Amino acid sequence: MLELLQDILNYPFLFRALLAGLLISICSALLGVNLVLKRYAMIGDGLSHVSFGALALGMALGFSPYLLAVPVVLLAGFFLLKLSDKSGMRGDAALAMISSSSLALGIIAVSWGQGVSTDVYNYMFGSILTTSKLDLSLIAILTAVLLLTFVLFYHKFFAISFDENFAAASGLKVGWYNMLLAALTSLTVVMGIRIMGALLISALIIFPALSAMRLFKSYKAVTWASLLFSLLAFLLGFIASYHFSTPSGASIVLANLGIFLIAVLIAKLKPFWKQAPPAP
Repeated sequence: MLELLQDILNYPFLFRALLAGLLISICSALLGVNLVLKRYAMIGDGLSHVSFGALALGMALGFSPYLLAVPVVLLAGFFLLKLSDKSGMRGDAALAMISSSSLALGIIAVSWGQGVSTDVYNYMFGSILTTSKLDLSLIAILTAVLLLTFVLFYHKFFAISFDENFAAASGLKVGWYNMLLAALTSLTVVMGIRIMGALLISALIIFPALSAMRLFKSYKAVTWASLLFSLLAFLLGFIASYHFSTPSGASIVLANLGIFLIAVLIAKLKPFWKQAPPAP
C-alpha cells in the first residue's frame, strides 16, 4: 500500500488515473441508486454501447471521438425515455434495440478503420492509465455539476425514483427530471468509458447500488452506502490492477462483485444475529 502511494506521488499519470477513477465512482454511485430504483439498471449498458458506436464512428471519420459521442449519447438517452413512455415498448426492449444497433454500427466503423486499433481496444475494455489532463478536467467538471444537481434536486429525484405517478400528481415535472437524469447518466457513461471500457461501465453504476440495497432500506442510507462501496471497490480494484498487472476495468468489476457478495452474506446473517441471546 505504501509503495503504491509513493508511486502515485512520483508518477503524474497514476495520480490522474486514481483521481479520475474516484470521481467517476462518485458519479456512478449517485446515479446508480436512482436508476436501479426506477428499474432502469441497464441503461448504462445500453448507453455504453451507443457511446462505443459513436466513438468508433468518430475515429473512422477522422473526427474527435468525444465531440461526436457526447451529443449522440445524450440524444440516445432522451430517445430511450421517449421510446419507453410513448410507444408502449418496455424499457428493457428499448435498451436491447438501441444497444445492439449501436454496437453493430461501431463494429462496422471499426472495420472501416482497418481493424481494431489501440484506441478502439481502450474504449472497449478501458485504459485508466491513459487518462489525460483534458479527461481529468472534463470528469472533474461533470462531477461538480452532478453533485450540485443532486444537492439542489435531492427530494425531486427521491420522489420520481419511488413513485412517478404520485410525483406527477403532486405537480412535479417528472419528464424534465427524467431527462436531467438521463443527461447526467449519458455524460457519466461517455467519460467513464476511458476508465472502465464500454463493456464494463454499467457494472460501476449497478453494483454499488445493489450492494447498498442489500443492507439498508432508506433512500438516504442507500445513497451514502452506495457511494462508499463504489469508492472502496475502485480503490481495491485499482490496487489489485497495479499489483497483479491485470486490466483495470475488470479488476474494479471483480472488486464490486466481492463487495456485493459480502453484502448478500451479511443480509442473510442478519436474522440470526437478531435472534441471538444477549451476552451475559
